[in-house]
Amino acid sequence: MDPRRVLRSSALVLAAAGVLLSGCTGGGSSPSASASTTGGSGSDAMSAPAAGLKPYYAQKLSWRDCGVPGFQCATLKAPLDYDKPGGDSIRLAVARKKATGPGKRLGSLQVNPGGPGGSAVGYLQAYAGIGYPAPVRARYDMVAMDPRGVARSEPVECLTAKEMDAYTQVDQTPDDAAEAARLSAAFKDFAAGCQKRSGKVLPHVSTVDAARDMDILRAVLGDKKLTYVGASYGTFLGATYAELFPARAGRLVLDGALDPSLSARALNRDQTEGFETAFQSFAADCVKRKDCPLGTTSTADASNRLKAFFAELDARPVPTGESRRLGESLATTGVLTAMYDEGAWPQLRTALTSAMNGDGAPLLALADTYYERDGDGSYANLMMANAAVNCLDAPPAFADPKAVESALPEFEKASPAFGRNFAWAALNCAYWPTPATGTPHRITAEGAPPILVVGTTRDPATPYKWSRSLAAQLSSGRLLTYDGDGHTAYGRGSDCVDTAINTYLLEGTVPPPAKRCR
Repeated sequence: MDPRRVLRSSALVLAAAGVLLSGCTGGGSSPSASASTTGGSGSDAMSAPAAGLKPYYAQKLSWRDCGVPGFQCATLKAPLDYDKPGGDSIRLAVARKKATGPGKRLGSLQVNPGGPGGSAVGYLQAYAGIGYPAPVRARYDMVAMDPRGVARSEPVECLTAKEMDAYTQVDQTPDDAAEAARLSAAFKDFAAGCQKRSGKVLPHVSTVDAARDMDILRAVLGDKKLTYVGASYGTFLGATYAELFPARAGRLVLDGALDPSLSARALNRDQTEGFETAFQSFAADCVKRKDCPLGTTSTADASNRLKAFFAELDARPVPTGESRRLGESLATTGVLTAMYDEGAWPQLRTALTSAMNGDGAPLLALADTYYERDGDGSYANLMMANAAVNCLDAPPAFADPKAVESALPEFEKASPAFGRNFAWAALNCAYWPTPATGTPHRITAEGAPPILVVGTTRDPATPYKWSRSLAAQLSSGRLLTYDGDGHTAYGRGSDCVDTAINTYLLEGTVPPPAKRCR
């Protein structure tokens, strides 16, 4: 897996692969003492914005055609530094698709697909604006904003495409001190590139900053309260908004939740377990099929075969038909990409079979989907923005390679096949140039109306226990459980899930306690 854990909806991950139109933050950003300058939080959350922010809350969006039929685009301005609202501003890309009717318009529905680093505008145009259930699209203007530092919103830049190619191939399971030093050097070079190319914005891309931007957009759109669907990391963004502005929170759906109370190390370890659970589900299905490249005997044998295959690739990468060869790092990323949605399992079986027969191209294609690498070799800024936000939101999981080495047993216990990779992946923020501003903490959002948290029992990227925990932390949290595979649940084929969420969004009625869908 790539060292910058990405949490995003399966729709976003797999849309690029053509499988389905429909990762991990290091912890929670805490609202700073200056939160009141954003317009307030808690009991005074509905008060007028502070003087320095009034021009931002009073701005008018100039909508224009953005080249995608049915969608309009605009640019929102926000303070670069909320502690200095009179200083520089940042320009944020916004898109919408107006309510189609019939029925009375209910306002705007903001959406975010996760990441951090996933383009919300791209998600809206490729999926949410056309793929969300029709009754919801009929009553709401569907709206998305690329968070600061992401995609069209003054993106964080770190490495060139050629440098990214090299970076994604670095051995992420070092076998000795020399290999560990090379991995550390790669992390340092990546961080230095971010500082060089995007040093001005790096201190100002936290989740708290993005949540404050969402409140400006809410006001500018004319909505008294925020209606929102956030997937994966987007759940943390939504929960942070509720913490900052509980009285301005409306109907919030948090699908595939993060647990903001956990440290970066705990999050990475839990996610290791999550992907192992998902792999075991894939393996149980695979071994029943004659074409399973991991054998047809048992899930334990399948796991051992995969681990042995990774070791072979570590020693001898296979060709892909281009200059890049498929080594252990890219192969691991390709396998884990397919864990986001069970619809990708057939593709993974084919890709593993090809790689084991000496053709790494299909598995490389899955890894490229995860990294958002286009056919021309260019990369979206997903991985760069991901690191920038994660490393700002919480202190690093590990301080140095020795700390990683001491943690390897617990990570390998969590996943024999993926544990070493996940442990070493968590080292990247140790070298980040901008100190973390957030700390892990419980989010209660006292005073917010009912908030719907959705958890999938075999979710790889956001383990189900995280959704249970967040729903329990929130003073008004209500948990909806989907007993199934894949990452997130809304719009992925369960009529039970979709009906419960649609009812909440359209009528404000949360499902009954302990509601479970299959």
